[in-house]
Amino acid sequence: MAASLDDDLEFDNQDYYSLLNVRKEATQEELKASYRRLCMLYHPDKHRDPELKRQAEQLFNQVHQAYEVLSDPQSRAIYDIFGKKGLEVEGWEVVERKRTPAEIREEYERLQRERDERRLQQRTNPKGTISVGVDATDLFDRYDEDFEEMPGGGFPHIEINKMHISQSIEAPLTNTDTAVLSGSLSTHNGNGGGNINMTVRRVTSAKGWGELEFGAGDILGPLFGLKVFRNLTPRCFLTAQCGMQFSPRGLRPSCSLMTARHLDQNTMGYLQWRWGPNSAMTTSLVRDTKTSHFTLALQLGMPHSYLMMSYQYKFQDEDQTKVKGSVKTGWFGTVVEYGAERKISRHSILSATVSVGVPQGVTLKIRLARASQTYLFPVHLTDQLLPSAVFYATVGPLLVYMAIHRLIIIPYTRAQKEQELELQRKSSATDIAKKKQEAESAVLLMQESVRRIIEAEESKMGLIILNAWYGKFVTDTSQKQERAQVIDVTVPLQCLVKDSKLILTEASKAGLPGFYDPCVGEEKSLKLLYQFRGVMHQVLSGDTEALRIPKQSHRIDSES
Repeated sequence: MAASLDDDLEFDNQDYYSLLNVRKEATQEELKASYRRLCMLYHPDKHRDPELKRQAEQLFNQVHQAYEVLSDPQSRAIYDIFGKKGLEVEGWEVVERKRTPAEIREEYERLQRERDERRLQQRTNPKGTISVGVDATDLFDRYDEDFEEMPGGGFPHIEINKMHISQSIEAPLTNTDTAVLSGSLSTHNGNGGGNINMTVRRVTSAKGWGELEFGAGDILGPLFGLKVFRNLTPRCFLTAQCGMQFSPRGLRPSCSLMTARHLDQNTMGYLQWRWGPNSAMTTSLVRDTKTSHFTLALQLGMPHSYLMMSYQYKFQDEDQTKVKGSVKTGWFGTVVEYGAERKISRHSILSATVSVGVPQGVTLKIRLARASQTYLFPVHLTDQLLPSAVFYATVGPLLVYMAIHRLIIIPYTRAQKEQELELQRKSSATDIAKKKQEAESAVLLMQESVRRIIEAEESKMGLIILNAWYGKFVTDTSQKQERAQVIDVTVPLQCLVKDSKLILTEASKAGLPGFYDPCVGEEKSLKLLYQFRGVMHQVLSGDTEALRIPKQSHRIDSES
């Protein structure tokens, strides 16, 4: 729906330059001359009929609004950069005058951030994770002689042996302070526990922030923590964290320090020291580009020391497909992981990873990320390193995904797109009908002025617009299903004739008074048949092409 909404906004965004029929580089004198001429044509006091007077007021107000924006240098700069949407941002009235476009852009972005922060204060930002561990080792590690003695032993036993649920919400208190409330529940083989945490974060400056954390649980006891982040240089930052855990075994302090540095545009280097129950020193190198992601990490500590290397390749396709692999080896053994990730809908990403390790065995990990919610399904297949388990863990999810993608996802997304297109067509039809009515009203207002212009032009054998059509023209007769979608714009163009000349700027003609877009999204042209000095001329011009008539090259030869 986002795409269709953007299209609607773009459709409603009237071009002020086109409405006034001036160049984007038009001077104040050119703007004023065009504005005065249009005011004389559409002034409400020139009409006695109540309906025509109401229509004239509407068109007159549009012209006046366009002139007000373009005649003010600051408003014009904002409009040129951001369009009408930029003029709606709150706070422009306090901005100093005489700023450059770059300064205006910076000020706009600041005001936009402030508006987003105010909106953020009115709602929370929930994030959650649900993890369900499945023990499916009976599929590969079963012993037939044992199952023969048990009722129903012919079927493998699959069970859920662990679950974890966590949720957090953010509540902005001020523009610099944010409170975060989080909690989690876990259970493993019948034993469970939970905890709740409260964090208050304050942004102290553009270079850093700090947060205080308070927690309590039914296993480890109360927790108090402090975390500080600071940008040391434009390319280097530091994070320090310390905590105090009150457990049944006594006080358990912990501390960690991490520093990171940008080595180049795509590469980061990290160095972390951690002291406490699991003391360790870790260094890592991360390189992230448009097509790949590479990580190399080394940890030395007790009880875990390891060397890890991972690589991820990013396909440049619409579904944002990624394939990844990693190797991790240490005192615990060796683990090899490989998998793939793909976007299955606008807000959902599905990934599957196969983990093969010694002595861990084979595990299939399914992960679904939906907006800010994450669902994890680690399926433990075997405690041994069995080729059959590796094969089924690799091929099984791929076949299931292909079947679901073809039978469910593709039909669903196709139906969603058709629904969006239908809504867009209905919205466009409504907008076209509205624009058509406005154009017809403008043509009625032009009738008297056009009559006087034609009389003046005929008296000096000047420029007379005989026929003018605007829209989509079909020239290929083989495409019988295609039909022309054009509107008659003879009157609006004759109304723009001045001193036997018609000048149109490089802008879409749909914004001119008396015009509207009869075929949104299609390529349009302007076709004219006019008379000048008793000679017939004809011209076909693109929608956004500048046009100046009369021209000798438009002349229709008498022989033809």
